[in-house]
Amino acid sequence: MKFLWKYLRRYSWILVLNFVGIAGFIIAELGIPSIVAQIVDKGIRNQDVAVMKTMLVYLVIIAICGGIGRVILSFCGARMSSYVVRDIRNDIFKKTQTYSPREYNQFGVSSMITRTNPDAYMLMQFTNMLMRTGLLTPVMIVASFFMVIKTSQNLAMVIIGSLPIIIFSIYLIAKASGPLSRKQQKEMDNLNRITRENITGVRVIRAFRKNKYEENRFSNTSEDYTNVAKKLFKLMAIGQPLFFFILNSAGLFIYWLGANLIDAGSLQVGQLMAFGEYMFHALFSLMLFSNMFMMYPRAKVSADRIEEMLNVQVAIENPLQPIYEGKEDTTLVFDQVSFQYPDGELPVLQNISFEAHKGQTIAFIGSTGSGKSTLINLIPRFYDVSAGNIKVDGVDVRKYDLKTLRQKIGFIPQKALLFSGTIKENIKYGKHDASEAEVVASSKVANAYEFIQDKPQQFEDCIAESGTNVSGGQRQRLSIARAVVRKPEIYIFDDSFSALDFKTDAEVRKNLMRETEDAITLIVAQRVSSIMNADQIIVLNNGTIVGKGTHRELLHSCEIYQEIAKSQLSEKELQL
Repeated sequence: MKFLWKYLRRYSWILVLNFVGIAGFIIAELGIPSIVAQIVDKGIRNQDVAVMKTMLVYLVIIAICGGIGRVILSFCGARMSSYVVRDIRNDIFKKTQTYSPREYNQFGVSSMITRTNPDAYMLMQFTNMLMRTGLLTPVMIVASFFMVIKTSQNLAMVIIGSLPIIIFSIYLIAKASGPLSRKQQKEMDNLNRITRENITGVRVIRAFRKNKYEENRFSNTSEDYTNVAKKLFKLMAIGQPLFFFILNSAGLFIYWLGANLIDAGSLQVGQLMAFGEYMFHALFSLMLFSNMFMMYPRAKVSADRIEEMLNVQVAIENPLQPIYEGKEDTTLVFDQVSFQYPDGELPVLQNISFEAHKGQTIAFIGSTGSGKSTLINLIPRFYDVSAGNIKVDGVDVRKYDLKTLRQKIGFIPQKALLFSGTIKENIKYGKHDASEAEVVASSKVANAYEFIQDKPQQFEDCIAESGTNVSGGQRQRLSIARAVVRKPEIYIFDDSFSALDFKTDAEVRKNLMRETEDAITLIVAQRVSSIMNADQIIVLNNGTIVGKGTHRELLHSCEIYQEIAKSQLSEKELQL
């Protein structure tokens, strides 16, 4: 498995140490029967006390080597499996940080969680087994068969005759377990998806009284997973009883044949005793190796799923020769921009052109599905344009270093997302080295300072997961403060004032006007009152620009804008 080997070779010292442990273990397991045979055949039979004492000393030394070998094997197995699964999970997380929305849609969040946890855990188990038995058993099998043939070629034929049955059984079980493993992991994806939907959508489920429906849905999926798991475990359980049946049958025949050989004088009692141990180690090692071989298809399924995530071609990549500096001072230009989603049938945006300069506020308004949010998502390269180009400071965004480009942008999404931690940590997420004064100042601009002061621990007060312990308006204000603290060149507000009341909305916009004097401000809004004072308002409909101008100009020139404004404002507010 090339994928796993890539991680194992990072810790070559553990592999070397593991082989030292293997050597100590094999010397003990095969050396002790040989010494016991010497004690029986030469010491006890000939009543030679000196031989017995010498052999006992060897026996103690070899037993100590075996004990050390076992400890080393356990240590190496635990250490290597822990390191490997840690590295795999770190690589998965690092890779997902480069994903565009296309890759998230391709895999799905639930499947990504399954691949990061259960699949990685399966590889940890496989690595542990590989270190403790996978590398040990082939050496033990070869060494045991060598001792078996050396001790008695006649008895060795019995063991050799049983090998085809064991190998064929292992092959059949391994072949059948692969498809079941893939199906099992797929059902695990479904379980994670339903669980996630129920946790995030618990209010909707309760509001529509769908608790019983969701219980049945989860129960049915869980039953499907259980049925696949039962088939897989039954299949895996066949191997061990079959092996012991073959081992015991071979053992009975060997001792019967050995007794005849002893009676004929061609075999000694100690040799038969040692042969029994060699046979056990040879076949038992074969069984352990077969267990690993049967586990291999399951581990390979997990490895393939993880490797698929790590090797996927990311849609949004850093250019080979990225640009780190702009050519102009704070400008944004859309030049005949069109965009179509990879799996979409029709363009979402068509021939969008406009310019924005330092100190200007550009607003976007239109009906649901008109392309407003899609348009602003093109600026930080969450998606790439299908045609045309977007320039920030005179440079095409596709030529920028991604980190440099996004550092220029303060993005406030429609759905304000907060992270578990303190209020201060959430604000400093926009600028990790922000001073205390900067944090306080940004909270005041976002009109969040007052409610933060009312908290028991103020800026050190904890935010629950997803910000569930603060209101929607408070989440939006903290999200705004997080963007303000980094003082970007371009502010993007994607309907970021929707949860604010009119008074708070007006106060926040007033504060932002002073704060964004040296920046470009882009606002996506549903409320006309939020964008009336914008330098330019762009009206979108079905992905095209149908109006462009100030509030007053559009009231006279754009029918769609007139309809939106009249549905929200009074005659006096319309300023007609």
